[in-house]
Amino acid sequence: MLGIWSAWLESVSAMGQSGTRPGTDWWKAPDEFTGSLLAMGARQLSGQLSKDPLLRAMDQMWNANPLRDVVPVDWAEVARALRLVWLRSLARPGTAMMAATEFNAGLWRAALEAWNDAGKRWWGNGPNPPAERTDKRFSAPEWQTNPAYRTLKEGYLLASDWLLRQGDSVASGLDEAEQRRLAFHLRQFVEAMSPTLLLASNPAALRRAMETGGASLAAGARNLMADLKAGRLSMVDATAFAPGRNLALSPGKVVHRNKLMELIQYAPSTETAHKVPLLILPPWINKYYILDLQPKNSMVQHLVAQGFTVFMVSWKNPDAAMEDTSFEDYMDLGPLAASEVAREITGSDTLNVMGYCIGGTLLAMTLAWLSARGDRRFGAATFMVSMQDFERVGDTAVFMDEPALDLIEQQMMQRGYLDSREMSNMFNLLRPTDLIWSNVVNNYLLGEKPPAFDLLYWNSDGTRMARAAHSWYLRNTYSENNLIVPGKIRLKGEPLDLRRITLDLYAVGAEKDHIVPWESAWRVTRLAGGKVRYVLASSGHIAGIINPPGGKGNYWTNDAAPAPATAEEWRRTATRHDGSWWTDWTGWLAARSGAREAPPSLGSAAHPPIADAPGLYVLEK
Repeated sequence: MLGIWSAWLESVSAMGQSGTRPGTDWWKAPDEFTGSLLAMGARQLSGQLSKDPLLRAMDQMWNANPLRDVVPVDWAEVARALRLVWLRSLARPGTAMMAATEFNAGLWRAALEAWNDAGKRWWGNGPNPPAERTDKRFSAPEWQTNPAYRTLKEGYLLASDWLLRQGDSVASGLDEAEQRRLAFHLRQFVEAMSPTLLLASNPAALRRAMETGGASLAAGARNLMADLKAGRLSMVDATAFAPGRNLALSPGKVVHRNKLMELIQYAPSTETAHKVPLLILPPWINKYYILDLQPKNSMVQHLVAQGFTVFMVSWKNPDAAMEDTSFEDYMDLGPLAASEVAREITGSDTLNVMGYCIGGTLLAMTLAWLSARGDRRFGAATFMVSMQDFERVGDTAVFMDEPALDLIEQQMMQRGYLDSREMSNMFNLLRPTDLIWSNVVNNYLLGEKPPAFDLLYWNSDGTRMARAAHSWYLRNTYSENNLIVPGKIRLKGEPLDLRRITLDLYAVGAEKDHIVPWESAWRVTRLAGGKVRYVLASSGHIAGIINPPGGKGNYWTNDAAPAPATAEEWRRTATRHDGSWWTDWTGWLAARSGAREAPPSLGSAAHPPIADAPGLYVLEK
């Protein structure tokens, strides 16, 4: 405010000296002058606050708070976003006043409707409670029937919408990265301010406390203390699952092991199998058994039942001793080593390959490297929710700017790896209501145990990132987007050019993917030199992929010729299909997997089985 006052005095003084309009008193400033004046003051105030130690102190205090590991919201960034909205709104007083007036009118209207409806119901001639919103946070009946709770809910939703609209309206003039950062942190603030997160304003938690005589509150306090001790928010009952016990149950053998991976060959379940085997490269950000959770949703078992011989890479969970492991090591000891073993065991000259997420990025680089050397060991390849072009990376861009990358590299220099909790926090913040705040309510306000859910167990069973490989990956993909520039990346002396990948490709994107936007997954159709079949699955990064036949979901294909030139055109002219895209993929894969014959043995004389699936590496914490 001192900055605004100083600007006022300076501007009025200047106007008094130079004069205003003829016949106008200098102190009767026109509206346009008032608006520019406030804008000047806002700029001064912004400069002062940027030097103010308050925000730095807030950041330091929150980083020192043990709750930061449980609820990883960056409150200093939230404060900066709110300050930016306030300052830019201040520079446009007319627009800001109109928005505030509309908000207040909506708030009064919602309150009057809630109390009028309640009064009519009390007299026995009122309407039924309004239909519930799809927002699961407000599923308790009190949010609809109790006028106080209904008013509180409607006020919160109106305020949330108003703030997010204000953020959109003031974002003009900011670069794309700053606009994305502003919207992201405003969304974090909005979701953290939900009245359901306070005991006093959560009817379900209050009812639970009365029903249990306060025992739920005591249980919630114990849950909170346990999470603080563990340094993380419990999202799942960790005792309910374990790989090899009730997850990753597909029978098979570990037929190869090196310092970076174990190679699992799965036992056949049919009398005949396709001659050309399939090698799967899962992401090393998570463990491989997302593709082999339980029999009902196991992609591995589905593939084996369709007559495919399946090999799976199970990545080692790196520790500080592996900090110098390079990205070239991941290529050399991953797909290259695994393909040699699989070809020797099966006797097939070629094999097909699938890469999931970052495993698909590694696969693209490996295929380009092999193409540069004239090596044709792979016959067809599949990319599942995988990026090669990192120009549009969705919400994860908030965590991938230069300051964030510098911080990640500093953390890795100290430890030798990136801790799995850092990765988990990043992905959880992309869906805070579902992955953070719902667990806060369940664990601490309701005093319930975390649910026993296989997908959440896998999500919490994270892995570390080796320093050298992860730093190289982030710089060459998210930071510089080098893979789409022919020859910009060199691996083991060979320049990479995605256009030299001429084998048949199958690519899958997910409609609601927050990690790999479906448009980015589609870009491989314009980067690779071979024929690409692109399929768009419903749902998100995980649920869109783990969607076996017989369940919910749908998918889109587009066989137009010539192929659509943009992702938007592809979507506009695509054909929707009900059911799982797995059937489309296995049909495509079978046509490129050769005739069926007696399945190969598990292992060979050169590569005998050394352990039962799921192996040892997947069990490492």
